[in-house]
Amino acid sequence: MSDAATTGAGADLHRDILTTLLPGFAGTEAPEWLLRRLADGLGGVCVFGRNIADAEQLRTLNASLRAANPRAVVAIDEEGGDVTRLFHAVAAPYPGNALLGRIDEVALTERVARAVGAALAATGCTLAFAPDVDVNSNPDNPVIGVRSFGADPELAARHAAAWVRGLQGTGVAASAKHFPGHGDTATDSHLALPVVDVPPETLRARELVPFRAAVAAGTRTIMTSHILLPRLDAEQPATLSPRLVQDLLRDELGFGGVVVTDALDMHGASGVHGIPEAAVRALIAGCDLLCLGSDTTDDELDGIVTAVEGAIAAGRLAVGRVREAAGRVRALAATAPAVPTSPAVVEPRHDAVDLDRVAAAFEVTDAARRRLAAAPRIGTVVRVDTVANIAVGSAPWGPFAASAAAGVATWLDAARLVTVSAEAPPPDPASLDGAVLVVGKDLHRHPFAVAAVAALRAARDDVVTVDMGWPSDERALADVATFGASRLVGEALIAFVDRSTALAAAETT
Repeated sequence: MSDAATTGAGADLHRDILTTLLPGFAGTEAPEWLLRRLADGLGGVCVFGRNIADAEQLRTLNASLRAANPRAVVAIDEEGGDVTRLFHAVAAPYPGNALLGRIDEVALTERVARAVGAALAATGCTLAFAPDVDVNSNPDNPVIGVRSFGADPELAARHAAAWVRGLQGTGVAASAKHFPGHGDTATDSHLALPVVDVPPETLRARELVPFRAAVAAGTRTIMTSHILLPRLDAEQPATLSPRLVQDLLRDELGFGGVVVTDALDMHGASGVHGIPEAAVRALIAGCDLLCLGSDTTDDELDGIVTAVEGAIAAGRLAVGRVREAAGRVRALAATAPAVPTSPAVVEPRHDAVDLDRVAAAFEVTDAARRRLAAAPRIGTVVRVDTVANIAVGSAPWGPFAASAAAGVATWLDAARLVTVSAEAPPPDPASLDGAVLVVGKDLHRHPFAVAAVAALRAARDDVVTVDMGWPSDERALADVATFGASRLVGEALIAFVDRSTALAAAETT
């Protein structure tokens, strides 16, 4: 630990630096170093799926974190859809943003957000990194897709505001993301630095519209993205750019809350500079709370603190900027609801939306309806497994998650299950029994999936493809587009197929 942390004003500054940091950690119990850092003033912790065994374990964990620092922020990346941490083991029991946008009832979106907030509050979480308010204008987007409310800025805006109201009505703070908009990208910022080369007027008319709505709705925090907008700043990604954080977000949009960074261990932020220097630059840019990543260590945290202290000593970073950031973080934490003392019971489902309403928002071709109506049974389900982006992770999805959680037999259990991936080609189409249902996500973005569907369609006339991601504009590989793959959407898909094949089944008996 550096000498600046030992006495007087140096100790106060050291505490302020710690308050701006939000690390993750490994395991389901808080390590000793993390509790010690929290007692020293660490701003909080971000919990991930790997830190969670169940709701009660999470409540106990969060109680220990907030006992070490009553003003600690406990953040979680819970979007209530494909990206879920609280339901990482079983998939989320909510429809997800894209389907909420298709249903387009702001009261429903607000109720779903309130249900998410209640579930988080029951575990002691204080900040949800949601809603995702990106306008998904690029159907080839590898990291946003169904996390977005849609491709229309005004639609995204009204649902962004509704989500903020619903979530924050439970006491859990919202974080509209990923400023200034990650929807028009074809690169995953976890792995590289995406470039959005659009003029400022396009940005204001499209990407910024839902952020303005979220600010007007009172979102407590906004998360920045690691994307480069060369028309505004040709050198620094948004997280590290004073032009975007201070000039655009603070001055133009009038946001006065906490600016939190997306994880600084992502390549888009630290691929060039490393995490300690990225942390320094984020503070200089005007960010307040620095999300560091999922498996921070004590030594790594010390290296970041040392880098910030060095930047202050060198005159690159003003002490006042650090104190301002720390003050905003403390103000955010001061309004958090208390840690529940009773056991956390999070219902596996909720009644904010029923399956029929979800299924009615699916996009289904006439050909798919005819094929399903003519099929007395689904004989084969071809599961297309693609590599999920890091934000989604390894959570179960779609009808496979729903079937595992339901505990009752469905047509999915009776069908032959074939898994296709980049390493596992499809079997001979002639060997497949009964009608064939192909189920995957973002099928058009994966050449092996495109080839597999083409081979099946060329050999059979009873193939129905289900895309549970964001389909291509021409819907070439989406006979059924569900616009989400949460557990609730999986349940709705099971019920939809069951109803669609019921007539043919009845006629054969």
